[in-house]
Amino acid sequence: MTKEQKDNLFVLIKSLSKSEKRQFKLYVGRLGVNEDSKFLLLFTVLQKLKVYNEVAILNHGFVKKEQLSNLKAHLYKQILISLRLNPSHQNIRIQIREQLDFATILYHKGLYTQSLKILDKAKSLAIANEEKNIAYEIIELEKVIEGQYITRSISNRADELTIQAKELSQQNLLASKLSNLSLQLYGVFLKTGFVKQASEHEKITKYFNDRLPVYKISELGFREKLWLYKSYLWYSFLIQDFLGCYKYSKKWVNLFHEHSGMIKLNPVFFLNGYQNLLEALFFIKQHDKFKQTLTSLIEVTNEDWFPKDDNVQSLTFLYVGSNKFNAHFMEGTFKEGLHLIPEVLEGIRKHKTRIDEHHVMVFYYKIASLYFGIGEHQKCIDFLDKIISNKSLQMREDLLCFSRILNLVAHYEAGLDYNLEVLIKSTYKFLIKMEDLYLVQKEMITFLKKLGDIYPQEIKAAFKELHAKLKVFEDDPYEKRAFLYLDVLSWLESRIENKSVESIIRRKFLSLNKNN
Repeated sequence: MTKEQKDNLFVLIKSLSKSEKRQFKLYVGRLGVNEDSKFLLLFTVLQKLKVYNEVAILNHGFVKKEQLSNLKAHLYKQILISLRLNPSHQNIRIQIREQLDFATILYHKGLYTQSLKILDKAKSLAIANEEKNIAYEIIELEKVIEGQYITRSISNRADELTIQAKELSQQNLLASKLSNLSLQLYGVFLKTGFVKQASEHEKITKYFNDRLPVYKISELGFREKLWLYKSYLWYSFLIQDFLGCYKYSKKWVNLFHEHSGMIKLNPVFFLNGYQNLLEALFFIKQHDKFKQTLTSLIEVTNEDWFPKDDNVQSLTFLYVGSNKFNAHFMEGTFKEGLHLIPEVLEGIRKHKTRIDEHHVMVFYYKIASLYFGIGEHQKCIDFLDKIISNKSLQMREDLLCFSRILNLVAHYEAGLDYNLEVLIKSTYKFLIKMEDLYLVQKEMITFLKKLGDIYPQEIKAAFKELHAKLKVFEDDPYEKRAFLYLDVLSWLESRIENKSVESIIRRKFLSLNKNN
């Protein structure tokens, strides 16, 4: 499949809302000389194009090929300046940075007292909003001014600035170490998924403990606690400690509710916290808490005060949509979840420039699983093929592996036996290449290999035998991950009892909630 050519300027223009386009034209038209500027003509042309086409741009005749690159760069810069001036993109962080810029200009003009006055206010605002990196920059400029010019009569001014700089430096260093650890653990999780054996568990645990800085929880501010909880969360996910995931994602979400002002300033981290909390609740099968948390997330994101910028809206779509699927998987209400498919596909189209390919593939896997649950195996195969045929996907090896396993089962269920043997061989080779061939998968492939040689009257007994073999792995610390992606046991029970997968999962859900 030919990929649509992407151009950064074109993607930026296509992301603009009507009001942002209108403001840009007002911004560039503030001087009459700009009315026929080449960059405005380029903006108009790119607005009308459905896909980026350099030939179409050059055919308008207002720019030569060798000039186009510079013109695009100039237009890109002008759009960013216009967006920065847009009230909808103003936040505390931008306001503080703007005050720092103003103070720097005043300093260079020799207006030192005015500069220090603005810096003092900006510093207080930065510290109050946990913007400690900017606060440190402000103090460094204050030190420059105070060190060069006699501006104040306060005798302890030097000590005051030195102490503030030292405290902020220590806090920034701790936050940096924790954020590095969190990011590195997340990177490992995206690449390989959960740990697969005891040696990996030991390796990750050592990696985590060696890099976890010394801290006192009572001395940590909002930002340091946030990175601490994120680090523990990714460590817990990697080692499949889902109760630990619940514990730290809950702390993460509660931290925001305790510092509610931080939600507007850091909506992405706030949404991330909810997403991880919901995923943990899904894994530990806490349905009631899951539904309450999902409802809470939807309610908060619908509040008028909650940020509604493009990035936030894309993440809200991603997290709410994904967990609506998970709710149906938990409840065994697959048919009731079918209405989500067109909604999600439209959302993917709408937000395609802001959602990474990995998350799109996760959506496809969930859609495939939904179709598998109601017995529409060909549709399941169609969506799995979007994942399997994606040669550029380099993340979450476990997602790639289980897509192939589900694909095998779906082909069998769809009666597509003619190429099952070829699929089994290619899947086996893929799993070996990925070093992801473990007992649950191995038993599944061995079973599917032998299916063609089993007499019809012996099929049920063969399914029962496989079920008994796999059942022992359900609580195995490393093999149980197979059941997080593909509910093999429910599929086998559906074959044994001659019922739909959906009905089996629904029965388990009702039984579990009755006992609770």
